[in-house]
Formats: sequence, structure tokens, C-alpha cells
Amino acid sequence: MSSRFRPRRAVVRFLARLTHRLARSSQVRGDHQRAERLLQRAIELADGTLGDMEFAVVLNDLGVLYKTLGRFDEAERVYQRVGDLVVASRGEDSLEAATLYHNLGGLEHARGRHALGEPPARRALEIRERLLGSDHPDTAADAAALAAILDGQGKRDEAERLIRGALIVFERTYGPEHYEIAVNLNNLGALRQAVGDVLDAERLYRQSLALKEKLLGPAHPDVAVTANNLAVLYKTQQRYSEAERCYRRALAIFERSLGPSHPRTIACREHHAGAVRAAQTEVASDLLREERRA
Repeated sequence: MSSRFRPRRAVVRFLARLTHRLARSSQVRGDHQRAERLLQRAIELADGTLGDMEFAVVLNDLGVLYKTLGRFDEAERVYQRVGDLVVASRGEDSLEAATLYHNLGGLEHARGRHALGEPPARRALEIRERLLGSDHPDTAADAAALAAILDGQGKRDEAERLIRGALIVFERTYGPEHYEIAVNLNNLGALRQAVGDVLDAERLYRQSLALKEKLLGPAHPDVAVTANNLAVLYKTQQRYSEAERCYRRALAIFERSLGPSHPRTIACREHHAGAVRAAQTEVASDLLREERRA
């Protein structure tokens, strides 16, 4: 093609940034399929036109999306590319490296390999505390991510301390109604459930659910996460009808946003089926008792 018909580098750079912004918007809304298409296009446009660190940010977002979609091997490959760029441009002790370590820890957490996720998560927190201080919201986000990984290993005392500390920072920085607060109320609920405090766990789940609905809308995938957790809690209390309703809501959202074959969708579908059977048995038992009393 004649050079006069090739887009100028500045135009391609502008299109790459615009496409990336649109992809992020789709990601926030939970429209993962559109976000993936836009991110792939942004990477095509950005490769060779954006600087290394700006290009790394686009790649990083794709890695986060792949993790969300359960495509863990693809996420790992993308993070390896990000790591090469970050180490070459900023070094292993930079804020950019902390973000990479944060995401690597989150990837292992999503895979269920919590022990493997702990070292990079701790590394992220150490770097961020040293460079930004313990009261910075980015540091609090690292602390909250480490807490989730520790909870997965049963290290609940440290996990709860980290989450409660992060919530204090988030509330002071963002106010009482922010996405980070909603996420960590959910995570704190899971911790309280794990130690047997079901009343506090239910309160925290309900608080998180209401805030997520307000911030994200009723059909967002993050809403489904907390609805699913609340269903699990209800099932352990033998509140099967309530559990079935929460599972049904979560399943509909997961199927639409993550697809029918995502591990989270499959698990929710199986648990929903179990809750349906238990709820039907519960109703049948109630009817039988009523007949015997009649």
C-alpha cells in the first residue's frame, strides 16, 4: 500500500487509546465479550505505537479479563509479556512491578492455588507500602488481595486484620459507598462465615449486595458473586428456599456474563440444583406435617 494511504502514527496511537478506554468501560459494565474484542484490537493498534509501559497497561487489562473468564493459561502468558516490559522499563521494585505481582497473586487465587499466590501478593504489598505508605488506597487494595489468598489457606486471623484495615483506608479515602468497600464487605462476610459467625456473615453479605446493586446494577457479575455466597450461607442454615432464589439469580447472571462452561457457572448450576431438591423436600415435609396435624 502506498505510504500516503497508511494512517499516520499519531492517528493509530489515538485509536489505540480510544479503543482501550472503550474496552475498560465494557469491562467495568461486565460485558466481557465486547471487552475482549476491544482489547484485542487495542493491542493490535498499540503494538509499536505506544510506549512500553502504556502498552503493558493494555496487555495487563487483557490478562485480568482472561483471569475473570477462567482462561488462566492465557492470562499467565499475557502477564509474562507484561513482566518482561515492566522489568525492562521500571525494574522489579517499581509500582508497576507491584501491580504485576498483585495480579499474579490474584491469578493463583483464582486457580485455587492459594499457597502459590501468597509470595507475589506479599511482594506487591511490601513494594507498595515502601513507596506509597500503608494508608494509600492502592496499598489497601494489595492488603485486601493478600487477605483473600490467606483466607484460602485458613490463615484467617491475619486475613481479617488486613481486610478490616483496608476497609478503614477505603472509607476514609472514598467514602462509604465505593466498589472497593462492596468487594471487601463480601470478603469479610466470607471470613466471618468460615469462623461460624453466620449472623455477621449474613449482615455483611447483604450490605455488600445492596451496595453492589446500587453501584453496578442488578445484573452485574459482581452482584452474582455475593448472591452466590449468600446462597451458600443460607444452604448451610437449611434455609433452602432462600438459597434456591439466590442461586437462581446468580446462575442467570453467570450464564449471561461468563458463559455456560465457566467453572463458576458450572459450580453455581450444581449448587442450585441441590438447593432446588432440598427446597422441594422441605416443602413436601411441611405438607406432610400439616396433613398429620389435620
